Order: sequence, then structure tokens, then C-alpha cells
Amino acid sequence: MSSGAGQTSKPKEEPDGMRKEEKERDSAQVELKQKLLEAFVTYPPRKLAGIQRNFVLFGLVEYLKRSIHRHFSSEEVIELVGWFYNIEMLTDDEEINMLDHEEDFSLPQSYFPKVHS
Repeated sequence: MSSGAGQTSKPKEEPDGMRKEEKERDSAQVELKQKLLEAFVTYPPRKLAGIQRNFVLFGLVEYLKRSIHRHFSSEEVIELVGWFYNIEMLTDDEEINMLDHEEDFSLPQSYFPKVHS
């Protein structure tokens, strides 16, 4: 005599206890992390601490947008990078060395016009 009225249907569970939606969400999360790690090859996160920050951030945003086919804001990407790195602790050692290096500068003699006396 069960007509099904008043019964709520439970989401189907897979044999391992996970629902289909959970598996899809987990799969999407894994793909996003994989694409982010791939992007780090071209756009190293340590550069997010340096003067190239905006260029690297833009590159990461574009890479993820093209790989995952959805829009990412720069704030989202910074949060995603936080999965793997503590952003406040990042330093760009190359940039620090470059800024610490001092060199005397002088224009070459060929720059100055020759004065005929």
C-alpha cells in the first residue's frame, strides 16, 4: 500500500558511500588543483611577492580560465594559491638579490658629442 506519497527520495549512494554529486565536486576540485599546479610551472607563485605580481596573477587567472572554461577573479586565484603556499611568507629571492646589487653607472664616451677645439 505504499503509493510513494509523502516519501522523500534519498540521493542514490554509490557502493563506497559517496553520492554522485560529491564525487563530481571532488573530481572538479582535483582537476582545478591539477591545473593550478600546471600553471605554477609557467607562473611561479614566489613571483607573486615581487614586482611581477600583477603579471603572474594575470597569467594564473588566464591559464585557469582557459583550462577550466570558467571565469576566475584575481581574489579567487589568490585563495587557490593559498591551498599550496602561504602567500604572506612568499619571497622572490631573485628580486631581492637584484635589488641589493649595486653597480656604478656611467654613460659610454660614445654618447657624448665630440668637441672640436
